[in-house]
Amino acid sequence: MPAPYPTDTLDEAPRTPASDVKKLGWRGVMKTVHRHGKVVVTNHNEPEAVILPVAEYERLMERVQAAGERDRSVVAELRARYDARLEALQAPDAGDRLRDILRRPLALDGKVIAGENT
Repeated sequence: MPAPYPTDTLDEAPRTPASDVKKLGWRGVMKTVHRHGKVVVTNHNEPEAVILPVAEYERLMERVQAAGERDRSVVAELRARYDARLEALQAPDAGDRLRDILRRPLALDGKVIAGENT
């Protein structure tokens, strides 16, 4: 499975100053894009824009959407786990169970209790 995001950086992409875009014209810039897959347009040696083919843009957008779907899936799973725990606190005997737990002495045996392992 491909990485969710491209691993190359702007520093690795071919560059052209904004003034060359005017000089070379759109056709010249697109030749560079077709040759290298993208071109970084600079202004005073600072990246200002990236020109890339539509297919590459669409591929990137699909990856962003897929990553968002994975994130939504993780959040939904966490919400379900939280709701299950919250449901236990809303049971009619929840207060009695909690008081019973708090009344019991802890046997830590020199260990620290930091939370539940999940």
